[in-house]
Formats: sequence, C-alpha cells, structure tokens
Amino acid sequence: MERGISRQDVFNVLLTGEEIEDYPNDTPFPSALLFGWKGHEPIHVVVALDSIGQQGYIITVYRPDLEHFNPDFRTRRNR
Repeated sequence: MERGISRQDVFNVLLTGEEIEDYPNDTPFPSALLFGWKGHEPIHVVVALDSIGQQGYIITVYRPDLEHFNPDFRTRRNR
C-alpha cells in the first residue's frame, strides 16, 4: 500500500496475472514474477509458494519501468 497499490490490486494480479519469470531455485521456496494491470498501469508481483505447507507469500509488488523492462513490461531489457 506504500506504493499506492492496494491489496485488492495484488489479489487481482494473483488471480488473473500472467507468470512472466519463474525462479524454481529460490530459497526457502520457489517463486515467480507475475504481471498484471491496475487500470492502465502495469504491476509486477513476486510470489513464493510453499507447496508442502500450501502457503503463498508475497515478496514484493511494484510498477515496472522502461529502464528495466521493454514496453510490453513482460520482457527485461538486455544489459
């Protein structure tokens, strides 16, 4: 909420967003980067999943920028 993104916005990305990156070797749990929209604004949500405990953890939520992502906001820019 500190970034002007509500819990409902995050929930919507979790339900309807697109997985754009997968981090299966993250610890303590595998995680993924999800892409979705808040109106006309792109949102990224990083979520970790504990399949044994059947828990999901929101790691971070942010608005992607064109410095780090291509205009589709799904693909990272080459460095």
